Amino acid sequence: MNPLVRISRVVAAFLLVLLAGTVGYLMLGFGFLDALYQTVTTIATVGFREVHPLSPTGQVFTMVLILVGAGTVFYMFGVLLEALIEGHLRQHLERRRMDRRIDRMRGHIIVCGWGRVGCSTAQYLQSLGKTIVVVDRDPERLQDIEYPNILGDVTDDSVLEAAGIAHAHALIAALDSDADNVYVTLSSRAMRDDLVIIARARTEGSKSKLLRAGANRAVNPQLIGGRRMAAFALQPNVAEFLDVVMHDDSLEYRIEEITVGAQSQLIGHSLTNTALRRTTGALVMALRAPDGRFIANPTGETQLHADSILIVLGTPTQLDAVRAHAVG
Repeated sequence: MNPLVRISRVVAAFLLVLLAGTVGYLMLGFGFLDALYQTVTTIATVGFREVHPLSPTGQVFTMVLILVGAGTVFYMFGVLLEALIEGHLRQHLERRRMDRRIDRMRGHIIVCGWGRVGCSTAQYLQSLGKTIVVVDRDPERLQDIEYPNILGDVTDDSVLEAAGIAHAHALIAALDSDADNVYVTLSSRAMRDDLVIIARARTEGSKSKLLRAGANRAVNPQLIGGRRMAAFALQPNVAEFLDVVMHDDSLEYRIEEITVGAQSQLIGHSLTNTALRRTTGALVMALRAPDGRFIANPTGETQLHADSILIVLGTPTQLDAVRAHAVG
C-alpha cells in the first residue's frame, strides 16, 4: 500500500478515536473542554487523572478508551516511523544503484544544468539513444526526472568526477549563468583534454570567453532560435528539409558527419576514385579538411586525407557503408 494512504488512514483512525472519546465523556456529563482533556490524557496514558469522579459506566468506557486509544497511538507512530525509515532507506538504495550505474557508463554525455535548455538537450539526446547524466544543484529540479543524475554544484570537480567525466564522450554546460559555464568549461578541460565540451552562451560577447576557456563550441540558443524562425519565414522548404533530415524520423534520409580514419583506404584518393556515391548511394554534401576549412559541394577531384570529415546525406544503411569505408 502507498505509504501516504497508510498514514492518512491511521491519522483518520486516531482522530476518530479522539472524537469518540470526547463525545463519550460529553454523554457522561463532562463539559467540552473537560471531555477533550480527559480523552487526550487517557489516550496518551501520561499524567492520567480524573477530571470528575467517574461512574461505573464511565470507568468501563475509560478502560476501553485506554486500550483502543493507546493501541491506535502506538500503531500510528509505528506507521510514521516505518514510512520515515523506508523513505530514507529507499532513497539511499536508489542513490547507490544510480551511482553504480553511472560508474559503469562509458561514452555518455553529461548535461550540466536542468533548466529549459538542459531539459530540451537531454530529451533530444535520449531520442537518439544516447546515455545521459544530468547534474544540477537544485534538488527540486532533479526530483522527478527519469535520467541518471547527480545533485551538487557542477563547479566542484568532485561532482564532475561523480558524473563520470573520466569516461564521458561529451559535456554540455547549459547553466543559466555565463560565469558558471566558463568555470565548468575550465574545470572540465583541465580534467580531460580530449573531452568534447559544448557550452551555452547567453550573450554573443561570452562566446569568445567560452572558446578560450576550452569549449569546442559555444552556442547561443536565442540566436539560433531567431535564425531558424527567420529561415522558416524566408525559405520554409529549405528550413523544413534540414529540420527533417536532422531531427525527424519520418524521413529515411539523414545527414551525418563521418571522419576518415588513419587506416582508411580512402586516404590519398579523390572523391571520384573512391566511388562512394556509386558504391554506397550516399551523397557527400560537404567536407571539412584537417586544417579546418569547409569545402561545400566538393568536386570529384577533392582529395581525402586522414581526419577529413565528410558531411554525408543518405539512409542509415548507406551511411553505415560510408562509415565502413572511412574506418578502413
